[in-house]
Amino acid sequence: MVFNVTIYQHFRKHEHPFVDQVLSWKEQVERTFTTYVTDFLDPREQQIVSSLIGTTNEDIVFSFFGGADHVERRRAVIAPFYETIKEDDFDITMVEASFPEKFVTIEHRDILGAFLSLGIDRKKVGDIIVTENRFQIILTRELSSYVMMNLTKVKNANITLIENDFQNILIGEDEWVERQHTVSSLRLDIIIKEIYRMSRKDALHYIKGNRVKVNFTDMDDPAVQLMAGDLIYVRGHGRSKVVNIGGTTRKEKIRITTARLKT
Repeated sequence: MVFNVTIYQHFRKHEHPFVDQVLSWKEQVERTFTTYVTDFLDPREQQIVSSLIGTTNEDIVFSFFGGADHVERRRAVIAPFYETIKEDDFDITMVEASFPEKFVTIEHRDILGAFLSLGIDRKKVGDIIVTENRFQIILTRELSSYVMMNLTKVKNANITLIENDFQNILIGEDEWVERQHTVSSLRLDIIIKEIYRMSRKDALHYIKGNRVKVNFTDMDDPAVQLMAGDLIYVRGHGRSKVVNIGGTTRKEKIRITTARLKT
């Protein structure tokens, strides 16, 4: 199977394997007239799926769902054009547990760590939503029984997981603070400098020290160009994202909107 090489110029080099994967899914659905359900995709991967399949494709349709409108990670269903995609087609469920907040503090990373210790692929897990004394995990339905049976402790707290309906999904306590910037470039080091209000030298230090992720992937190239929707994580400084890339100023600066997760 050969794809038009000009497609790749619109994507970063490290994204090319995922581009190949999406094109393979698309070709499979078109050729076999069978529905394909992906693993959970991060926001950037969802953008790639949308751009490669497009909303004007006459042969196939696609949709995303991850439990609710406010979640980040979603599965995609790609189907022949005559199919109507329903919520059940995504084959996901939600489990939850409560814990005594007076005696233990449980964070997102604690739950994810306990989950991954069961030997489960991260791509089988959607959003993890945590409040003061309760958390919810969205995951593929095929794993729910196994997880409820084996995930019995997080940090120092014994837990009991139960299934719940998506209509009861929590809204996490995350608060994003938006800011407007004008930047000379969309390079990773320049954007980190702006968002985290540090020197460019410090930004380079974090990037070269393998302390930066873009869309959940380690990124050690300071020159990589960021795009709208990119999620950034700088160890010790938290998460941020590029919300929007606007026009340019008279001095050829680029207007962007970013958001940083309040801690």
